[in-house]
Amino acid sequence: MQCSYSKKAYPWDNACIESFHSLIKREWLNRFKIQDYDHAYRLIFEYLEAFYNTKQIHSHCDYMSPNDYEELYRRLQQDELQLAG
Repeated sequence: MQCSYSKKAYPWDNACIESFHSLIKREWLNRFKIQDYDHAYRLIFEYLEAFYNTKQIHSHCDYMSPNDYEELYRRLQQDELQLAG
């Protein structure tokens, strides 16, 4: 296995995660004075679990939150299994 990294100061190699980093900083982290790694971890976890995955709509999820989209997917899978069985 070989690790692959972008060149320094070349964010275009991983544009989607760079965009997400910008989003989380703008929407959430800039509101706080981060004390240490554990504080940052808790803030990021809170943002992801309390907003980004539960309330924030995403175009790639047909304008639903990721949690709602996953729930719909699971229900459709269950319905398919019931029809097949």
